[in-house]
Amino acid sequence: MPVVNWLKRHLVVIAGLFTLAYLLLPNVIVTVFSFNKPKGRFNYQWQQFSLDAWKQPCGVADMCNSLSISLQIAVWATLGATVLGTMISFALVRYRFRARGAINSLIFLPMAMPEVVMAASLLTLFLNMGAQLGFWTILIAHIMFCLSFVVTAVKARVMSMDPRLEEAARDLYAGPVQTFLRVTLPIAAPGIAAGALLSFALSFDDFIITNFNAGSTVTFPMFVWGSAQRGTPVQINVIGTAMFLLAVLLVLVSMLINNRRNSQKA
Repeated sequence: MPVVNWLKRHLVVIAGLFTLAYLLLPNVIVTVFSFNKPKGRFNYQWQQFSLDAWKQPCGVADMCNSLSISLQIAVWATLGATVLGTMISFALVRYRFRARGAINSLIFLPMAMPEVVMAASLLTLFLNMGAQLGFWTILIAHIMFCLSFVVTAVKARVMSMDPRLEEAARDLYAGPVQTFLRVTLPIAAPGIAAGALLSFALSFDDFIITNFNAGSTVTFPMFVWGSAQRGTPVQINVIGTAMFLLAVLLVLVSMLINNRRNSQKA
């Protein structure tokens, strides 16, 4: 039958579209309810279309302050984890040293370990050191668990690099710094960027590790968790929608840049 044959030919595409729709459904619901005007404290049922929350995204007390703290921690954690993770990746791939195999295995522990175990371990470490819980303990904890994801992403990219390209640069009298900046770094850049974006998303979204090591500091996920117990302001949906749209915009810009580069090469 024509319909059956058409379904067989496009089965993978149809399955992919259904999977994408399933993944994006929560984002669609968050976006729709960002335009809601609930009658009570809870934004769980559609009542009336309104732009009030978009006009006053910081209308809820302390929400934008917690958002600012989360963004600061995410940016600094991303920078720290990306720099350290990139150096570790190059060291593990390019050099031979004692305990290299053990370090390769230990790198994956933060990804495999339950977050609540890591959170309790870090809290114990900070308390034994006499550190005051707050912004800096959250930042250190976020760099620690983001590091593994950066190493994994960058390491995969570095392992796929052709060493003959760097040898060719040295044959053309490029120094070590020139070779790294003009050959090695551009080739490794996609892996570094992937690790950085993943680190930012994980740090901004983290709740369990942050909750254990925050002290009196309130990040945006902690604010959302606290608000859910006594009411969910529409502004939370506004912030979530804005972050989602920003991520989509970054992906579109990246695709446009890659398409332009490919067209110039052709």
